[in-house]
Amino acid sequence: MRRFRRLIFFRAVLLLMALTGLAYLLFHRQYLYALLLAPLCIWILTLNFRSQLRAYRELEEFAEAARYRDFTRYFPLSYARAELLPLRSAFNEINAVFKKISSERETQYQYLNQILQIVDTAILSYNMDTHEVVWMNDAFKKLFGIPYLHRFSALQRKNADLYEKTTQLVPGEQTLLNANSAKGNIKLLLTASHFQTPEGKFQLIVYQNVNEAIDETEAKAWQKLLSVLTHEIMNSIAPISSLADTLKSRLDNLPKNEELEDIRLGTETIKRRSEGLLRFAGTYRSLNKIERPNLTKVYAADLLENLYQLMEPSLVQKNIELDIILKDTQLQLELDVNLIEQVLINLLLNAMEAVKETPNPYISLFASAHDGRPQIKVTDNGKGIPSDLLENIFIPFFTTRKTGSGVGLTLSKQIMLLHGGNILVHSEEGKGSTFTLQF
Repeated sequence: MRRFRRLIFFRAVLLLMALTGLAYLLFHRQYLYALLLAPLCIWILTLNFRSQLRAYRELEEFAEAARYRDFTRYFPLSYARAELLPLRSAFNEINAVFKKISSERETQYQYLNQILQIVDTAILSYNMDTHEVVWMNDAFKKLFGIPYLHRFSALQRKNADLYEKTTQLVPGEQTLLNANSAKGNIKLLLTASHFQTPEGKFQLIVYQNVNEAIDETEAKAWQKLLSVLTHEIMNSIAPISSLADTLKSRLDNLPKNEELEDIRLGTETIKRRSEGLLRFAGTYRSLNKIERPNLTKVYAADLLENLYQLMEPSLVQKNIELDIILKDTQLQLELDVNLIEQVLINLLLNAMEAVKETPNPYISLFASAHDGRPQIKVTDNGKGIPSDLLENIFIPFFTTRKTGSGVGLTLSKQIMLLHGGNILVHSEEGKGSTFTLQF
């Protein structure tokens, strides 16, 4: 820096002396000497002009690099002219600072991006003015089966139910609702927030799949309730049944007359209904008797083939077509064979009931691996399940069939939860239903 100052001072003094001498010679009409001194003045002026021009070009290059955020540019110092040395040194220092800031920001962005990508929570952000989607993570793509979304309004075509419920969100509040997804109808906890940047106003939406957590909580609650109910029912009804049986035996030994016949009939009714209640309580007690599953690795092909052989007589008798579809014949599942067979038999019986009035009854069993997780789908072309009943079909005692006990699907769900998986349903009235077992 001192060297640069001395150089500038020397050039300024030299130029002043040359111009003063030129003016003196011209004033005293010594044109010959003036003519000899003029090139020196021109040379000094040219030297200063080139020096300023080089400094301007250096500044222009730095500004161009800054405009495109190219902070990797290095201005060499070893061969730099004295007047450019301080400028280049300052540019290099500025670039180093900006490079460090840019690197830290990039590291933070990559760190945050990786965190948001690996979390099992769907996240979407879009510009509220242009509706342009600025970011969505892999969890959103997998949960809703949407690999790409350029504009938020395009979500209406791909998932109208989700789009409508998202637009109704109140920022800052959490909303629990049911929505359609790639996994079927699931429970979602939605949260929305707004934020402002110089680029515009944005909305950030978080879609948290709480289906499995709620299912597990509900299953435990039903287990406790059923345990209390069956215990109280059996304790209360068993003495009544025993007493009714004793009274019936004594009445049978008495002479028959019209008054005793009415009492005998009433006693038989009490005994029959009390025994029915005991059988009812015994049936639902089975919900709480499922122990830890005995897991073994089995081929999906063997599991479905055994199931087909077991159900074939009933299918043939009812003229129902059953297809077994396997994408990978070597697909293996880790499960309790007895428990899962019980689930599949229950689902097949329900499907057979659903298609009994269909002109061309059809049921398919489809096994595959989705995102590395094995799954089995039971699909029928039956009458389907009304949308207002879908939320209730896994509740104990709930049934739409006159002869149903309302225990099959509840038991099936509990078995799947014990396997660390779940059972999902997708159904449309008049088109059929699909039950998916996820392991």
